[in-house]
Amino acid sequence: MFIVAVIISFIPLTALFFWLRNRLNQDDAYRALCNDAFKRGALCILPVMLFSAVSHILLRLTGFHNTHPLLYQALYTFIVLALSEEVAKYFALKKVLKETEYPYSWLDVTAFMTIVGIGFGLLESVVYAIGASVPVVLVRGICLPHAGYGFIVGYYYGKGRKNGNSAQKWLGFALAWLMHGLYDFSLSEEFIAVNDNLVFIPLLLALMDIILVIILVVFARKARKQTVYTEPLPEEI
Repeated sequence: MFIVAVIISFIPLTALFFWLRNRLNQDDAYRALCNDAFKRGALCILPVMLFSAVSHILLRLTGFHNTHPLLYQALYTFIVLALSEEVAKYFALKKVLKETEYPYSWLDVTAFMTIVGIGFGLLESVVYAIGASVPVVLVRGICLPHAGYGFIVGYYYGKGRKNGNSAQKWLGFALAWLMHGLYDFSLSEEFIAVNDNLVFIPLLLALMDIILVIILVVFARKARKQTVYTEPLPEEI
């Protein structure tokens, strides 16, 4: 039953990847970049795991873990987990864009960053599946949090490049990081221990992740018919 649950949990992310790769744009160069984005997104988990392990050891050695449990968990989820993951995925996108001469558009960048998130999310799901319960595995598969965060970062990165506004690029990163950190923090035992009624917050954030993916699909379907989203972006200064 557990193996079946894991396989089922992979279906939404896999389906979204192939839709973005094959249906959104049938250009061979675009598809190759989608594959590259997926690969780089999956490999992001390696430096993140290393950073998490080192950070965990350092926090133990410094005794910071003996401070207030809620404060420690907030630091760990927002900085060690959420920030490191978003930074790793952001640089994966930058690497994809830097190593190609393909005239990518605002829509392309949004798709690439979403796919980076999909690659990361799929491999992370394998790691988290170890020892997890069937409901947890299925919920992670349905919510697609990394795809949603990738959509936010990619959309605002493309918008910032389009408008020549670096602040817009960092706005998307900040929004994704805060949502990611709050989601991880709200799932911690320390957070729930404050008040059992707070359980609605992770449920609300999980629902928001699903809504983000729906918004992505709607945006992509409409954007591919509009020049502002499909024309090549200007060179980055």
